[in-house]
Amino acid sequence: MHKSNLLPCFLLAAGRGERMRPLTDDLPKPLLSIHNKSLLAWHLEALANAGIKNVVINHAWLGHKIEAALGAGEQFGLDIQYSPEVSALETAGGIVKALPLLKPDDYFLVINGDVFSPNLPIETILDTASKFSKSPNIPLAHLFMVPNPSQHPEGDFYLKGSQVSSHDLGGAERLTFSGIGLYHKDLFQGLEYGAPAKLAPILREAMEQNKVTGEKYLGPWHDVGTPQRLQELNAAYE
Repeated sequence: MHKSNLLPCFLLAAGRGERMRPLTDDLPKPLLSIHNKSLLAWHLEALANAGIKNVVINHAWLGHKIEAALGAGEQFGLDIQYSPEVSALETAGGIVKALPLLKPDDYFLVINGDVFSPNLPIETILDTASKFSKSPNIPLAHLFMVPNPSQHPEGDFYLKGSQVSSHDLGGAERLTFSGIGLYHKDLFQGLEYGAPAKLAPILREAMEQNKVTGEKYLGPWHDVGTPQRLQELNAAYE
């Protein structure tokens, strides 16, 4: 097992899933299924196949159902720990609360629990993390960017070469952040444990220091945001 397989992974599963109601009234959004497999199970199988062992999942709304469905991870060959949130801490706040469980040496992988990306190249992501660890000028974040989906036509950030910026670098492409990223633990220095914090402002600040890199991902990726989109994906993957 090469070192990068020790890369811990954090799955974000604390959202309420308002746009998914009524499906999420009695089920957490990341347990919704595509092809009889929950969104979280798709991620967990891919992580296990890539040799990742340590996974932390945060939860808030109906979190006990996530723990009941996935347990300690034996069914996937993983070691799963949970980071419960009484009130939603937003993405960065959730990451800070989970860091003592993740125990990263430097980098860790974060994946939104409600995206569906069945062929995510996790081995490539591990190699990228391994290269960063050996490089003197390490980025604080490496984001996987995707072409703008119809429901988010304006995108999030600009990508030019491997540099990600919140403003146009001239000839840069404006893309959507996939909700999949590699983060260095130093990105979250100074944030208060247990306090809500959004990720976007922290990323923008790091972008101003040229500390955020990224790449364009063209494999299948879907933000499973509405019951209709879930239905379409189930039909497409039958």
